[in-house]
Amino acid sequence: MEPILGAHLSIAGGYYKAAEAAGRIGFQAVQIFTKNNNQWAGKPLSESDQEQFRAAVAAHGLVPPIAHNSYLINLATSDPVLRQKSIDAMVIELERAFRLGVPHVVAHPGCFVDGDEETGLRLIAKSIDEVFDRTGELPTTIALETTAGQGTSLGWRFEHLQAIIERVAHPERTTICVDTCHVFAAGYALAPKRKYMATMRELDRAVGIERVVAVHINDSKKPFGSRVDRHEHIGRGFLGDEPFRLLLQDRRFRNVPMILETPKTINPETKTEWDVVNRERLLMLAGRK
Repeated sequence: MEPILGAHLSIAGGYYKAAEAAGRIGFQAVQIFTKNNNQWAGKPLSESDQEQFRAAVAAHGLVPPIAHNSYLINLATSDPVLRQKSIDAMVIELERAFRLGVPHVVAHPGCFVDGDEETGLRLIAKSIDEVFDRTGELPTTIALETTAGQGTSLGWRFEHLQAIIERVAHPERTTICVDTCHVFAAGYALAPKRKYMATMRELDRAVGIERVVAVHINDSKKPFGSRVDRHEHIGRGFLGDEPFRLLLQDRRFRNVPMILETPKTINPETKTEWDVVNRERLLMLAGRK
């Protein structure tokens, strides 16, 4: 069975364009922004937006799409104005995702900025509770993403995610997205196999591997433990091939969409899109090509 591969793709020109691009490349999954990720407000979703996107997903045989929230949102901030703005924006993200047929919205947990780690974790859980209180009729989950640990960002330790999940009132709507670049940069080894297995045991012990609904499958431009978030094409960075081989052949992730978030440029060697090159390399590492 092939892994479920996909990429974060542009919604420019219409949401359906992302699904069509995924199908054209040969992906089975797609991740999108539900609106411009660098703006608080978004143009209202039309019936046509929803119908065309859902139809394109079905036409290309894609699994249920994944969304990523706006980078402006910070659920850990102690600034009451920014925190409320972030909560309001997160509510909108879940509502838009639901209307587009997206079951999970990936979110960076947040940065505590002028507070401390413990206060930040408490505020994230409190913020999520408010978001879920306001979207109680929706099944959409918030998929907390593992982070690289830059600055005061939280989520770079699996225990951070555990602390949030243990605090929220609705843990069933709180899922996990694992980013390979971030995990590596945060200091969790993904190779050789014994270290990969040790990292996965830590993840399972903290949050439960069954809670993982998406994997961001990226190499890293920066070295192990750097706590710097810089994505690189598969096999071209500090991770190399082995972590991806182990991940792709790990039966526990067989049904989990693996999403590329690598630069959208043309590979100068093959003259094709990097998404095409990365997909082929991942299939080779999975033993499927």
